[in-house]
Amino acid sequence: MDRGFALHAGVTPEVIRAAAREAEAAGFTSFWVNYPHPGDGLHSLALAVPETRRIALGVGVVPLSAREPDEIAAGVRANALPLERLRLGVGSPNPGALARVRAGIAALRVRLSTHLCVAALGPQMCHLAGEVADSVLLNWLTPEHARVSAEWVRAGARAAGRPAPRLFAYVRVAVGAAGVSRLDREGRVYAAIPAYAAHFTRMGLSPVATAVAAPAAAAVPEALARWDGAVDEVVVRAITAGDTVDDTLAVLGAARPSTPR
Repeated sequence: MDRGFALHAGVTPEVIRAAAREAEAAGFTSFWVNYPHPGDGLHSLALAVPETRRIALGVGVVPLSAREPDEIAAGVRANALPLERLRLGVGSPNPGALARVRAGIAALRVRLSTHLCVAALGPQMCHLAGEVADSVLLNWLTPEHARVSAEWVRAGARAAGRPAPRLFAYVRVAVGAAGVSRLDREGRVYAAIPAYAAHFTRMGLSPVATAVAAPAAAAVPEALARWDGAVDEVVVRAITAGDTVDDTLAVLGAARPSTPR
């Protein structure tokens, strides 16, 4: 199973550049930032371009409810993101999420020759992602539920007569008491969002139960090993106490692939 590394796009440029360089050197297969509001994940991701040569670069995800496909394509070009390495993630909240994502993917295929990823939580969006996406980005879930989500995705792909998309899963990883405390706060924020509240209810779990809340770095490899075979690539979303270079690289080092690519 491949392993990616992800940061909040709002960290400093110094952190993004250092983490991108180290992620590629350590054998991670992808490097991601989110698309915060307010903020621009495409601009933040562009900071990683000159620091890397091979690693895939992902944004997870641009909201189609706030950005039209023309705007997204223009942003990709304005930030000179390499299309051959880009993993362009998009998603949408309800109402109208399914129709918006279907139309958005179709429009982006006309405008950009790149890898398109759909963020999915529930069975309907997973099925749609299986129909139209190159990959699917799962979030805030356990390996067990990822396997269920994977079946929803594969059912969509079968219905569309196409190969199943690649499966990514964001897995939040915090190390130490301060990092775990911040993880808990972030989980509470997500649990207040209706779509995520329904997602956690569907699984019968709290947000933190889906993450790696490690007392020390030595506990991280075993925790991530639970994901073997559940998805194609686990994307380690670093949650740190202070968003410093040292804090970020400490999580990256704890989660580095055992077999570099």
